Amino acid sequence: MYWYGDHVGGWGYGLGILAMVLFWGALILVIVGMVRYAGRDRGGGYPPPTSSQPPRAQEILAERFARGEIDADEYRQRLDVLRHGSGQEEKLTKVP
Repeated sequence: MYWYGDHVGGWGYGLGILAMVLFWGALILVIVGMVRYAGRDRGGGYPPPTSSQPPRAQEILAERFARGEIDADEYRQRLDVLRHGSGQEEKLTKVP
């Protein structure tokens, strides 16, 4: 039955060792994969986007006021400008 007598030859030992290393490596990868899958967050990991539009100027101004970058007077002045305009519109004149 064996080519080289009663025992496995050189290639047989090499293939047996290789098969054992591959088996244990695959088993470890399966266990690590199962642990990672069981431990992951079911929510997807990222919060859903609130909107695809960029923030409005009034929202940015409110955030700057909340962080303390501008004071209340400057906040009110800039908010009035955003809501009603500066009141001074540029007049375009035609140059002949």
